[in-house]
Amino acid sequence: MTRAPERARIPNGAKSMKKTLDDTNTLAAIHRDVREIYLSDSRPWVVGYSGGKDSTTALQLIWTAVSALPPEQRQKKIYVISSDTLVETPVVSHYIDVSLDRIAAAAVEQGMPIITHKVVPETDKSFWVNLIGRGYPAPSRRFRWCTERLKIEPANDFIKSRVAEFGEVVMVLGVRRQESATRAQVMSLHSIEGSRLSRHSSLLNAFVYAPIADFSTDDVWTYLLQNTSPWGNDNRDLVAMYRNAASGECPLVVDTSTPSCGNSRFGCWVCTVVERDKAMEAMIDSGEEWLTPLLEFRDKLSETQDPARKLEFRDHRRRSGRVSFIGETDRVMPGPYTMEFRRELLKGLLETQRQVANEAPAGEAPILIHEAELHEIRRLWRTEHGDWADSVPRIVRETLGRDPRFVEPDWVSEDSVAFTADDGELLEAVCAENDVPADLVMKLLEIERASHGLKRRHAVHTRIEEAFSLEWRDLDTLVAERREVLGPRAAAVAIDVIDDDAELPFDGEEAGR
Repeated sequence: MTRAPERARIPNGAKSMKKTLDDTNTLAAIHRDVREIYLSDSRPWVVGYSGGKDSTTALQLIWTAVSALPPEQRQKKIYVISSDTLVETPVVSHYIDVSLDRIAAAAVEQGMPIITHKVVPETDKSFWVNLIGRGYPAPSRRFRWCTERLKIEPANDFIKSRVAEFGEVVMVLGVRRQESATRAQVMSLHSIEGSRLSRHSSLLNAFVYAPIADFSTDDVWTYLLQNTSPWGNDNRDLVAMYRNAASGECPLVVDTSTPSCGNSRFGCWVCTVVERDKAMEAMIDSGEEWLTPLLEFRDKLSETQDPARKLEFRDHRRRSGRVSFIGETDRVMPGPYTMEFRRELLKGLLETQRQVANEAPAGEAPILIHEAELHEIRRLWRTEHGDWADSVPRIVRETLGRDPRFVEPDWVSEDSVAFTADDGELLEAVCAENDVPADLVMKLLEIERASHGLKRRHAVHTRIEEAFSLEWRDLDTLVAERREVLGPRAAAVAIDVIDDDAELPFDGEEAGR
């Protein structure tokens, strides 16, 4: 094997390469296996491509094997899908975008039945809509609400659509038994006796083919550096990216058994599952200084996970409006981020976007938050929290309004929300004089507004009763009452040993409640 240039040394300290794949017969056997399975039925293939070493190896093997078939036998579609959480590390996201463009172009040029597709989360399930719009706390090891919404659901929706169209599909994944004991166990659990395919762990009529299941890490790097990419990528650039990130691959996640990012893997730049984003730090140290604002913003999110500081950033009420205490203590279970902090987060995110746009290399400046997400955040704030001041357009204008590169969203006037910032100030003043919670009055006004014009208003009284049943008192009053109830039973619990989110998870429709 020709020695790779200095910049493309094998990452993660691998000192030697196994010779398994140096044997031409071994690769030929793998290619025959791929072709035999491809020709065995009419089920389309869906190749999971994350841009990392394993998925690149799997796709390259598939491409090379199928391209050796006569054109008339290359009729079955091969979909190459990549998952974009919309918060991917910009360097990796740019690499994947360029790769997908090259794959699509090369497939047309070479007559390959390959179709590229990028899957993204629905707007109302995106990271920023949940975090800033609904106030979900930053993800943690015990409460990783992001994986299913941002990765699993978009990929599975695409697979289900292909199943609906073709009846069955075969997922081609770059998974390896040597990744971990858990991965090996899962692969064995779903294997089909006498078949090289296995069952998908959760999707009916979807099967999994893992062409590199028995590869070691050294096998993967050996293959990539000894075999040219059929779509025109330079695999040494991939090696260099791994080396610069001092990291591991963030796989295409299609079920809960697939390891999500974490442990310093390059993936989402906002990931707070790890204490430190060593991959981002390594990229910055290797010359990508323009990523620094992203790391600083991510660290700000991470600070909100400090148990001693949670109530600085989060409401004492759940999203349902109720209050929960932790065990037999007077400690309140934190709810979603407060509206004040969410406004601060939106402003900080937009400022980060402007700063990165100024410093990023030409053509690599990422869009950190999309226009559709801003509209959805605005809707949530207006309808769920009585944001009469209409904060989102104001924050956008104040932060980005004078930037010539920025095109302001078309803020549609919402007649259904007829109140203004001045109305809000007047209401708060009147409520303060009469010792009535302004939030409660806003809630009652919203109930009336939502039912205005309906022929049947039988549910109004029920909704009003529900509003009065919620907790509207301040935190100090609630804690004082709780202490009276507990009396001497009040337990002194070490604040650093309780995971509030694990005690009462935010998951599902009740997230943040």
